[in-house]
Amino acid sequence: MEITQRTDQQRSAEQRRHELLEAADRVVLRDGPGASMNAIAAEAGITKPILYRHFGDKGGLYAALAKRHTDALLASLRAALDAPAERRERVESTLDTYLAAIEARPQVYRFLMHPSEAASSGESGGEGFDVGLHSAPLLRRLGEELAEVIEERVDLGPQSAELARVWGHGIVGMMHAAGDWWLGERPCPRAQLVSSLADLLWGRLAAAGNRAGGPGF
Repeated sequence: MEITQRTDQQRSAEQRRHELLEAADRVVLRDGPGASMNAIAAEAGITKPILYRHFGDKGGLYAALAKRHTDALLASLRAALDAPAERRERVESTLDTYLAAIEARPQVYRFLMHPSEAASSGESGGEGFDVGLHSAPLLRRLGEELAEVIEERVDLGPQSAELARVWGHGIVGMMHAAGDWWLGERPCPRAQLVSSLADLLWGRLAAAGNRAGGPGF
């Protein structure tokens, strides 16, 4: 009986946490990096102390939102890498998946990757998220995930594991920097940027063999 009651309480807490994250997402979509704890609490119909109780602090809420969106992005990137297509096509599809994601939800991207201008300028009572301290770990996670995929699928010779990590983090850094610039300036169509970035990557990757016994790339 006690175990059942505890399980029900856990489910209720998880559901409430999900609802609060949904409310936070709506505020982020509206306010971007300026999203504040006050605004999120108001959107959820609760007080700010209750929001803190669920997430600990602003950093805890940010981390939960970041994990949510990063998990979704990684799932999409893996699906692009696993698609039944030629290697060059999969490279382009992976690049396009990333750029399409930040294009579709630019406010979410800016919230995750840029410091809050509202916080630094003292607007909103200084309640904005200072996310600049947290964007680097997100990029590292993406880099490690991509490195794992490369190591699984591409034979880069005796130093394959080391090179896979270099490539994984290098590709993510390239996607992030190029995507950030492109999202701000829109100097060319997305398809053109995808093709240009794929050209940059294609040299040694085109010549590398698939790892024996692996899923291929």
